[in-house]
Amino acid sequence: MNTYQKKRRWKFFLLIFAIVIGGASVAYTDFFVKKMEREEAAQFQLHTKVLDLRLRFSTTDELDEVFQTMRKNTKIDVIITKQDGSIWAYDGLDTTKTNYPTDKSKVYDSLYYVRQLNKMKAQHKPVQINYGDEKLSVYYKDSFILTQLRFFPYIQLGVIALFIMAAYVAFSQARRAEQDQVWVGMAKETAHQLGTPISSLMAWVELIKSRFDAEEDPLIAEMQNDIHRLEIITDRFSKIGSKPMLEDHIVYAVVQNFVNYFKVRTSDKITFVIKGDNQVRAMLSIPLFDWVIENLLKNAANAIDNEGTITINIIEHLTKEEVFIDVSDTGRGIPSSKFDTVFQPGYTTRKRGWGLGLSLTKRIIENYHSGKIFVKDSELGKGTTFRIILKSSITYEPTTNT
Repeated sequence: MNTYQKKRRWKFFLLIFAIVIGGASVAYTDFFVKKMEREEAAQFQLHTKVLDLRLRFSTTDELDEVFQTMRKNTKIDVIITKQDGSIWAYDGLDTTKTNYPTDKSKVYDSLYYVRQLNKMKAQHKPVQINYGDEKLSVYYKDSFILTQLRFFPYIQLGVIALFIMAAYVAFSQARRAEQDQVWVGMAKETAHQLGTPISSLMAWVELIKSRFDAEEDPLIAEMQNDIHRLEIITDRFSKIGSKPMLEDHIVYAVVQNFVNYFKVRTSDKITFVIKGDNQVRAMLSIPLFDWVIENLLKNAANAIDNEGTITINIIEHLTKEEVFIDVSDTGRGIPSSKFDTVFQPGYTTRKRGWGLGLSLTKRIIENYHSGKIFVKDSELGKGTTFRIILKSSITYEPTTNT
């Protein structure tokens, strides 16, 4: 299991943990909500029975005392309506929002009563009681605490989600910072260790040239190219962790110089083609940008099983003042579901791969060159195209070199 798969598993377990905690919280709160609903319903039934009895055995003169007693209730909000739907009395409502009419014949027609009655009708069915020949309907609504409890699980889930998100971000940043420190330390130590053998190789090459008169030998020239390449790699590692200096370069020339070096060290069954605008310029760090092209070309070469072609097409987008660099191969291709995954650290399809090449490539382009890189197109069995987008530094009249 590679590093990327381990990270995905850790994220999956974190998500499952959040779902379990959230589900348990919702279930536990729901249990108490239902219990409170039953208790309030029982209290309402008891309240209604008492009210029914008081109305049956009270005279008209005693009704004021009955209503005053009703309004002292603060636990359950109740409204009593007549047969025609008009409000006859209330119980437990906020008296600061409306006044109880002194005229018994006055209809409760304020918006406050109407809104409260509509809420009650939406929550519970009424209970019917008799007052003389009049049939009354008694409505009630859930208490404030019960209403708040219904929203509590969602608030709790939100708090849990925010906590897990904050913990995940903090953990990821701490881990990334720690990894960056390790990588920077290892890179600088590698650059330091490479310095001695490179100097030794340079001395040996000069000795061979002087003793065997091999100044024009092509093998010596390639050895010198490799030593120069090692110097560039050492320079890369020594500058990791530092902000690179970007300089104005012709993109076509930079790409061609590296391809000339790379293709003689690759299978002769692979054909390299560079085409497009040969004058467009961009701000580049040559050691780092060469690293990007190297990673893309290595991946392209590894994706080609036998014979194939690697094409680098350089295009200037005049409207946006951008440079498009498309690196295409005729290899195995990448599934569309992996277009983003291939840039994740640790992702690799090779048995001995570290899965760092494309991750470093993305970091170099986006963090150091303020550009973009993505899988532009891919088809299984036919090949893949990666696109790099950079800001052009100087615009020329475009010419085509194929």
